[in-house]
Formats: sequence, C-alpha cells, structure tokens
Amino acid sequence: MEQQQPGGQDGTDSLTVDQLAARAGVTVRTVRFYSTRGLLPPPTIGPRRVGRYGPAHLSRLALIEELQNQGMTLSAIERYLRRLPEDTDPHDLAIHRAMVASWMPDTVDEATREVLERRVGRELTGEDLERLTAMGVLETTDDPARFLVDPALLHLGVRLLDMPLSQETILAAREAMLEHARAAARELSRLFKDEVWQPYRARETDPEQVERMKSLSAHMQPMVVQALMTAFQRSLKEELRGAFPNARSPQSSD
Repeated sequence: MEQQQPGGQDGTDSLTVDQLAARAGVTVRTVRFYSTRGLLPPPTIGPRRVGRYGPAHLSRLALIEELQNQGMTLSAIERYLRRLPEDTDPHDLAIHRAMVASWMPDTVDEATREVLERRVGRELTGEDLERLTAMGVLETTDDPARFLVDPALLHLGVRLLDMPLSQETILAAREAMLEHARAAARELSRLFKDEVWQPYRARETDPEQVERMKSLSAHMQPMVVQALMTAFQRSLKEELRGAFPNARSPQSSD
C-alpha cells in the first residue's frame, strides 16, 4: 500500500500532533489543551497507537484563533463550537473563519512562494498563484517572488483550487455572496441601530454605559456571523436537494 504523505489532499487524517501544531502555528501543548477542553475532535488512532489529525482539526484551530482575536473567552468559544451543526465539515469551518475574520481590522501579510507553500502544506503552481490572485487571496508586488496575502482567505482559497469549477464560476459566486452579505449586513446594522442603540442612547447618558454597549455590539458580531452561516448552510443544502433530488449526498457513507 502506498504510504500517504502528511497533509494529503484526500481529506484523511494524516498529520501527527507535531505536524498539526506546526501547520496551525501553535504549540503541541496548545493542541492537547484544546483537545481536553473538547474544542478539537479526537484524533484518528493509527498504527502503533499514534494519533493522526486532518483538515477538520486544522480548520477548527484556525477558527478558534479568529474567535480569540475577537476577544472571546474559551468558555464562549466552547459554546460557539457546540452550536455548529454536527455535519459541519472543514470547508464550512473555513468559511466560518473567513466570515469571523471579516469583522477584524484588515490585515495583510507579505510572503514568498516558499512560505505560502509551507503554510498551506502543498506545492503551488503558477496557475494556482494566478487563480488565488484573481480570487483576491493574493496580490502581486514589485518583487515577482513576493506576494501580499489575505490570511483570512488563504486556506479557503487553496481549497477552492481543487474544486472542479472554472475561475469565472468562482468569481461569479464570490460576487453573488458579497452582494447578499452586504445587504444582510446593512439590514442587521439598521435593526441594531434602530431597535437597540438609539433607544439605549435616549435613556442612558453615562459614558461608561455607552462604552459597555459598544463592547456588547463588538462581541455580538461572531454570534451574528454564526447565525448567518448556519442559516446559509441549511438553505444551501435545501436548495441543492431541490435542484438534484436524486443525487447522493457527498457525505453519505457506503
């Protein structure tokens, strides 16, 4: 049998705890701590009783990092993760992370092709780099060997490279999601302003209370993102079932 390389693209658990920690940018101790708290699913036990980790663990670690960046405590993160649907896969987790990260101040990293490949755990061809640039994940610089990288979208963009979709289709889907996301954000912001913020301001003049309300609005953002993503995932699955009533679910087992 051919031995699978760490971080294989078939979605299987093939990373040791050390490889998982290196790919996620955390320590082995952190991985084990999160596991004891129930933030990470248990590893697959391989030969010689060695635990193996995969895409779902990587995606969870990335989502935990973004939620921590939002100022959420571990207890709040536990509640957030428990509310995710049971069939949430690595793709869905990557989308959650990108949505949560969108609330953060814009951050852009600069990296070489070698650094990018190390971060995503695979080689990137010239065509891959062109597609990632078209998706807005990368930007070219004056130095052809260096790129500006959107860290919130990097792993999601790389996963899209393996999907049988044309670049035009991916870009059209991205524009459709952005358009509807903007509309939802505008409506939710209007509701919060009209139904919560304005009435509160009319009753409260204490500056400390006003700051508390601002803090509340900031901490509500990840919860709003989760609600939107859960509703979107369920709606999308219903639409796909309606469009392809006889198709078998990709997650169905034999």
